[in-house]
Amino acid sequence: MKTFIVISDSHGRRAALRKLYPLFAENDYIIHLGDGASDMSECRHAFPGKVFVAEGNCDFSSGEEEFVLEEEGVRVFCCHGHRYGVKGELSRLAARAKELGCSVALYGHTHRADIREEGGVLCVNPGALGSYSEPSYCYLVLHKGRATPTVVPLA
Repeated sequence: MKTFIVISDSHGRRAALRKLYPLFAENDYIIHLGDGASDMSECRHAFPGKVFVAEGNCDFSSGEEEFVLEEEGVRVFCCHGHRYGVKGELSRLAARAKELGCSVALYGHTHRADIREEGGVLCVNPGALGSYSEPSYCYLVLHKGRATPTVVPLA
């Protein structure tokens, strides 16, 4: 079993990130899906080897455009989502995930938490840590070929 804390759209709200440090310490991986990628520089030093960062439309060379992680027999596509029109629909995101052999797609950009299946791909948005919406993150468990996401409000 592998556990992930998935966040997105922190937009400079590093205090919200610091609230999650105890969770970062006890989970296997930390994924930031962009728009605040530079906020993760302190986390990269505090949690070496655990942090993966996608670059969002408000970031400038602080992460990867997109990437794939594979754990526990599950391939996970990670991106910010702006290049796939996620504010309108998830079909392009799901198609890209399938093209890469992924059954899960993690994305941000909309600032709205969402978990739904699209074209056979589990699409998960953790919401935003910024002030544009109710702050939230996703706790993701991968175990024996299955993905179980849970959106958690940030208290």
